[in-house]
Amino acid sequence: MHVGGIISAIIVGLVIGALARLIIPGRQKIPIWLTIVIGIIAALIGTAIAGGLGVADTRGIDWIELILQIILAIIGVLIASALYGKRRIT
Repeated sequence: MHVGGIISAIIVGLVIGALARLIIPGRQKIPIWLTIVIGIIAALIGTAIAGGLGVADTRGIDWIELILQIILAIIGVLIASALYGKRRIT
């Protein structure tokens, strides 16, 4: 993964995190910054998985990579929402 790939994964991650939050029904009780971080991490991991599967570099839009990233972001937001919701501030 090159620097350009990391930068594009971060930019895509911002969008991916927002998409994951919109796709999940109901309200997620996590801050937006956490959603963005989860999206960035999901984008980086999704890109790595797609590279490992050999589907990262295709002509046009890399649909498989994008779907992987969104699925990972949804899973991440669900996990973070479950864990963050259990936190109690006293």
